[in-house]
Amino acid sequence: MQWQDHAIILGVKRHGETSVIVEVMTRDRGRHLGLVRSGRSRAMQPVLQPGNAVEIIWRARLDEHLGEFRVEPVTLRAARLMETATAVYGVQAMGALLRLLPERDPHPHLFDALEVILDHLHNPADAGELFVRFELAVLNDLGFGLDLAECAATGARSDLAYVSPKSGRAVSRSAGAPWADKMLLLPPFLGVDGNHAADFDSLAAAFRLTGFFLHRHVYEPRGMEASAARDGFVQAALKALNPALRTLSGPNGVSA
Repeated sequence: MQWQDHAIILGVKRHGETSVIVEVMTRDRGRHLGLVRSGRSRAMQPVLQPGNAVEIIWRARLDEHLGEFRVEPVTLRAARLMETATAVYGVQAMGALLRLLPERDPHPHLFDALEVILDHLHNPADAGELFVRFELAVLNDLGFGLDLAECAATGARSDLAYVSPKSGRAVSRSAGAPWADKMLLLPPFLGVDGNHAADFDSLAAAFRLTGFFLHRHVYEPRGMEASAARDGFVQAALKALNPALRTLSGPNGVSA
């Protein structure tokens, strides 16, 4: 059996003396593993780095086998991704998110989003906003999508200020006011008009929002914790927007 696809390197594991097992996100076949012979050679090591875009040919006798990859470089961005903390942590954090999905399950929109984000990780504000949207997309593909388009109580599509922690649906400012202390904030840049750019406060609220639902619906039921890379990315993105910030922590998001 054989197929060819565009892919992004997610991770590499040593196999034997000279080979490696490469994990990639492909556009049409989802997250996939394959053996690369001589993958530890000087020629291949710079290619097989997380974040790089490659063209792969996969071959195996049967579909259920691990199979072998033949890899050709397309966009070698790994060196640039080592230049900022948001990029270093962002690549790892998105890989961890994609590992929540079943192997070989196609998610072409996530592949396209991954490519866009990798080209914007050097800008903390853009990277943070795109990463939050990526987390929302992963939640949706796992069956836990949030409904942020209209108020759960009134059906209104304007002045949406909160998200119900129970239903994952947006709530307008007036309808949610009596229970504001129990609601999650809906960052303006995630609103239906999409006319707001992320700033420090809205980005921090967005990380709390996605962190809360990832913990409730994904990590806790699976007995997992959020990846350390996510915490590193959150801290790096927010610190870049507020250099005076010293420490951020918390299992579901951030706290100053």
